[in-house]
Amino acid sequence: MHRIAVLALEGVPPFELGMPSRVFGNARDDAGGPLYEVTVCTADGLPVASDAGFTIGVSAGPEALAAADTVIVPPTHAMDDLAHGAPLSPALTAALAAIRPGTRLVSICTGSYVLAAAGLLDGRPATTHWRHAPEFQRAFPRVRLDEEVLFVDDGDVLTSAGVAAGIDLCLHLVRQDHGTAVANRAARLCVVPPWRDGGQAQYIDRPVPEPTVATTTATRAWALGRLAEPVTLAELAAHARMSLRTFTRRFRDEVGMTPGQWLTAQRLDIARQLLESSDLPVDLVAHRSGFGSANSLRQHMRSALGISPIAYRRTFRPHAPAPAAALPA
Repeated sequence: MHRIAVLALEGVPPFELGMPSRVFGNARDDAGGPLYEVTVCTADGLPVASDAGFTIGVSAGPEALAAADTVIVPPTHAMDDLAHGAPLSPALTAALAAIRPGTRLVSICTGSYVLAAAGLLDGRPATTHWRHAPEFQRAFPRVRLDEEVLFVDDGDVLTSAGVAAGIDLCLHLVRQDHGTAVANRAARLCVVPPWRDGGQAQYIDRPVPEPTVATTTATRAWALGRLAEPVTLAELAAHARMSLRTFTRRFRDEVGMTPGQWLTAQRLDIARQLLESSDLPVDLVAHRSGFGSANSLRQHMRSALGISPIAYRRTFRPHAPAPAAALPA
């Protein structure tokens, strides 16, 4: 059982505080058994005030941090003080010091201020809510801040932007730990999208189109049913009954990435599911996910995930049979 400690700090928003419990609590194995044990704690075991006008009582203190495999720090309104050089409280400093080496550290939104103030982000890539990025960069110049992305995975330290991006990061961790099928089930129970790439734009100018403006929603649904086939930008625009220029602009406004990037992301998701759940040859996985060839799939997976299809499969299916021969030309 993977132990997760969620650290509640003064002024924490209740939604972000409860987010890890909901996502990881819905991550179950094939028999329905829980895969994570989530504990909400404070630095001293005492209640803290939320930003919603009520107090949050917890059942654990710093001992939960010391025992955790993953520590998650939701947002805190103490960020204003931290941004102006205020030190962490003695209780919080002691609690963070008790975290075991090798523990995975995660921040949601402005929880990144706590990790940065503790020196845990020095020299590392990270993100935070776009609205606070300039202030964060001034306060913590040693952090390699990327204000554009939804989340940053730097191995044992992960940071996310605000609210929904925290859900994306939690699902990313479930997927990383237990595979796409488990993460998709958890997302379905939470009624949220199962996957958004961490490198996706954090701030979209027009996420909800004007009621009188045509959207690309129907065209995206149409494309999802044809991912195994070549789909061109011209075909997408024609289906949406828009010019190439209008379609590309509107697609980026709604989705936060270009049509080509979106198609690649969807195909990678299918490829990952097939690699995790089947013994299909890599050539056939590439064909069914729309990459055409094993070499193309290999290049895209190395670019996006830093791993080959065979190595990815071995992560989730260590006893999978040896690769079958390639498909005939």
